[in-house]
Amino acid sequence: MKKALLFFSILFILFSFTEKKHPYHVGSVEINYNSKSKTFEITGRFFLDDLENGLSKKYGKPFHFNDVKYKTQINEALKNYSAEYFKLKTDNQFLKINYVGYEEDSESVNVYLESEKVENPKKVEAAVSFLYNLFDDQINLVHVIVNGNRKSEKLTYPNRYLFQQF
Repeated sequence: MKKALLFFSILFILFSFTEKKHPYHVGSVEINYNSKSKTFEITGRFFLDDLENGLSKKYGKPFHFNDVKYKTQINEALKNYSAEYFKLKTDNQFLKINYVGYEEDSESVNVYLESEKVENPKKVEAAVSFLYNLFDDQINLVHVIVNGNRKSEKLTYPNRYLFQQF
């Protein structure tokens, strides 16, 4: 009986640590106005496993960032996912947002987007709901920077809208 208990305890400990887990579901999105190109450069940073799971849940198939054979599939999925879960509006006009690409490291993924050109924005509105399709406790920290003036806001599910005046 003691051997069986020891065996199951060891199995429990081994399987408990096989998958990396983190206790918080947090992402960050930086929306930075580049006055030279007259575009907003957007960078979203998310935990790699959360983004894989969010894409898998949304599109019903597996995604693996650390496997090169998924790169084309990931690019297409991130392009569509970003178009659905990120909207940007300046001075009461929606901006077209282009997917630029992504970059990964061992634990996180940066998703890069860029807006169409816009002249000297005064009012910035955004709808940011990355990973809301996966977690009902998702937090997205959103930083809007226009002409060096930085304003930040915390969006907690289900809140997805922010408004900043510059």
